[in-house]
Amino acid sequence: MKLYHYPLSGHAHRAVLFLSLLGQDADLIEVDIPNGGNRTPEYLKLNPFGQVPVLDDDGVVVNDSSAILVYLATKLGRKDWLPDDLRSVAKIQKWLSVAAGEIAYGPCAARLITVFGADFRADEVIARAHRILKLINEELENSQFIIGDRPTIADVALYSYIVGAPEGNVDLGAYPDVGHWLARIEALPGFVEFPKTAAGLRA
Repeated sequence: MKLYHYPLSGHAHRAVLFLSLLGQDADLIEVDIPNGGNRTPEYLKLNPFGQVPVLDDDGVVVNDSSAILVYLATKLGRKDWLPDDLRSVAKIQKWLSVAAGEIAYGPCAARLITVFGADFRADEVIARAHRILKLINEELENSQFIIGDRPTIADVALYSYIVGAPEGNVDLGAYPDVGHWLARIEALPGFVEFPKTAAGLRA
């Protein structure tokens, strides 16, 4: 099993983190994105979108971070991380969609401005970040993790760009339950830190 990743990518960190939480061995292959490593013909065969992460499981290629989480949990029979009762399935799918939508266009986009120089309107994406963080904080007022008292792949999908939000000038101070949730994830056996950069509020 190989995972193509880039350390400063929150999408890639989701996959790296989940592999470690599962105790699953994989060869981690760093893609040299700053120098176009994600645009080579070889890499584009793995992922025509030129994005990380990509999981190559003995020829089965999965090239979306949420899809990788689902694939790994399903392949390894980890129903603790991906329960199969319909209520949990629906809740997890909702939060995977949030990770690909509101999180991507909020805290992720805000961080892309400061860390990678992306051309977004900072005021707009920071406002989006605060809207979704307020909702997540409310969701966590009465539960330990995003869908209940046990972590699932939904928590993994949300974690990286929320913990990295201060790098995009998104202050987490108004969201105490989000802070407690981040700490609970960081206390899980096998946790791997998302590398910090000196950007935004962390500059």
